[in-house]
Amino acid sequence: MAFSESLLEKVNKIISTHETKQSALIPVLREVQIERGYLSSDTMQEVADILELPPSNVQNVASFYTMFFRKPVGKHVIWLCRTLACALKGAEHAEHYMCDKLGIKMGETTADGKITLMEAECLAACGTAPVLLVDDDLMENLTKEKIDKLIEEIGKY
Repeated sequence: MAFSESLLEKVNKIISTHETKQSALIPVLREVQIERGYLSSDTMQEVADILELPPSNVQNVASFYTMFFRKPVGKHVIWLCRTLACALKGAEHAEHYMCDKLGIKMGETTADGKITLMEAECLAACGTAPVLLVDDDLMENLTKEKIDKLIEEIGKY
């Protein structure tokens, strides 16, 4: 599936603002993932062709960073922090509550394709633990009530 005209325009703009095509790789991958939802093997090959990079370079970057998905995910991705500060403040309870409420396990997507639940190594908000990141929004001091409200809100979309 070839890139749309609008995506090609965005990719070319990104390339034009970087000194080298290699340095444009991460922002290009992010833009492509925003449009397509994830980075398939074919998509990564297209990026390699456009940036004139070896496909292995693109695949290595896409597999190294957890922000890149190489398989389909839900419309909304919830990253639950599981580091020590969050663990001490109840992240495990939040995880079990969300998994039960959504009917999925960590790393899975709801049957309706709306929500994927992922584990984050650190979200850098230890003072307001436990925390999660939904899409690009941080939610702090998690409680069951906050989780219920979040799931209700994003479940509408």
